[in-house]
Amino acid sequence: MSELIVVGYDTPNQAEDARKELMKMAREYLVDVADAVVATADADGNVKLNQMVNMWTAGAAGGAFWGLLIGMIFFNPLLGVAVGAGAGALSGALTDYGIDDKFMKEVSTILQPGQAALFMMVRTNASDKVIDRLGEIGGRVLRTNLDTDAESHLRQEIDKAHEAHIRAEASRSE
Repeated sequence: MSELIVVGYDTPNQAEDARKELMKMAREYLVDVADAVVATADADGNVKLNQMVNMWTAGAAGGAFWGLLIGMIFFNPLLGVAVGAGAGALSGALTDYGIDDKFMKEVSTILQPGQAALFMMVRTNASDKVIDRLGEIGGRVLRTNLDTDAESHLRQEIDKAHEAHIRAEASRSE
């Protein structure tokens, strides 16, 4: 079962750092990430979603490839690439991958200007290693699809990991 975890941060840089750490852990096979999106609130309170996968680009690349193949059949590969890329980009823009955009914008309305949130959808339970490493960055759990006990445990573990990281940093600077 997939877990959905939303963690709020004071700055977009913290949220991006958390996403980078999450993706690093995915490459280390500590967690199986289905989607990871950073939502930021600008000065006017408008929410911008920074998707893990840019569907415009992915659609354009796939469309250009298929357009090239079809264009070669009809002896006009350049026209095929152009039409294929345009159609692919349009279909990519209309595709929603992973976490529902409407849901993310709705949850992000609680963000103050300049704040950000990391939406994570993981296919496996987040292990203690994952929680510890994400906890070093800080943040506060805003929403999950976990039961009440598991969500409470997650909040406590993230807080504990962040406090331990701050103490370790303080002792290194002395």
